[in-house]
Amino acid sequence: MEKQHKPLEFDKDIYNTIRANIWRYRNEQGMTSAELAELTGLSHDFIRQLQSNSKKTYNFSVETFYKISVALGIGMDQLAEKQ
Repeated sequence: MEKQHKPLEFDKDIYNTIRANIWRYRNEQGMTSAELAELTGLSHDFIRQLQSNSKKTYNFSVETFYKISVALGIGMDQLAEKQ
């Protein structure tokens, strides 16, 4: 018997989801953008741009995604989770 797979649903706005989650988890911990930048070794300007609500998409690497999740003490899956 063949296993039936239901169609996958992809978040068409994944960068915005991640942006919002970075902002949310950072604020829940009382962490500033500058503190997150320092913990990750990324520039403060990059962190601010990444979290901005602008229409421009800021691409980032898996390594950056990982560093942010470690700095926030959460799993990478939590950053990508639709709220």
